[in-house]
Amino acid sequence: MQILISNDDGIGAGGLLALKKALDPLGEVHVVAPEQEQSGTGHGITAHKPLRPKQVEMGDGTMGWSVNGTPADCVKLAIEALLPKAPDIVISGINRGANLGTDVLYSGTVSAAIEGIINGIPSVAVSLATYENENFQYAAAFVARIVPVLAPGGSAASEFTLININVPSGQPRGVKITRLGSRRYVNVFHKRIDPRGGVYYWMAGEPEDSVPQNPTVNADVDAVAIKNNFISVTPLHFDLTEYRTIPKLINLLPVLSHPK
Repeated sequence: MQILISNDDGIGAGGLLALKKALDPLGEVHVVAPEQEQSGTGHGITAHKPLRPKQVEMGDGTMGWSVNGTPADCVKLAIEALLPKAPDIVISGINRGANLGTDVLYSGTVSAAIEGIINGIPSVAVSLATYENENFQYAAAFVARIVPVLAPGGSAASEFTLININVPSGQPRGVKITRLGSRRYVNVFHKRIDPRGGVYYWMAGEPEDSVPQNPTVNADVDAVAIKNNFISVTPLHFDLTEYRTIPKLINLLPVLSHPK
């Protein structure tokens, strides 16, 4: 099996190396990752400057590709230029910090996996829901167990669906198949002045409690699963169409097509 792994924490991140170590027994693992941290870059791609991939030695002594671009750049470049053949599966992570609910719209980790499914390749994004106790080994082992069923020929293989996995910081109580919840942040912009008198801002903030008021009604939400110490497994797709609104808009076509 040809496996491509990437991330948004950068080529030197511990989660990337732990993931590679767990996946090495499953096939040929190719690493193409950003040279610097790219957290929160979403699905941005680089069009205003050249991408300069470099082969670098990783912590396990093997070679990987470091790219001066975004996570989406890395996967796109790997598939279209760097690898001798398209990978069978794309894995992005292991991210420091959860990617729950609306986080996925900002997440470089998830966007790297989305780039995989845009190219028709089954993909997985995996995140550890902590910034402190970075025990990536459990999350990596879980991914290694799920990859064979998601890869081509597996019982849950789907070329246009990515699986977003979030692993709690403590010992998981089990696994929940979930849907995206809501993840809102209380952002604070710190205003500062540079030595030349220019104004600049640092954004800081913390997530609000993303768990619904009635968690029994929303037991299938990803944030609820993580709060209750379960692994969250959420299938995602890049199709953002709001299908329920289409019939309403169709009914408006006479008005929209013949303005007064």
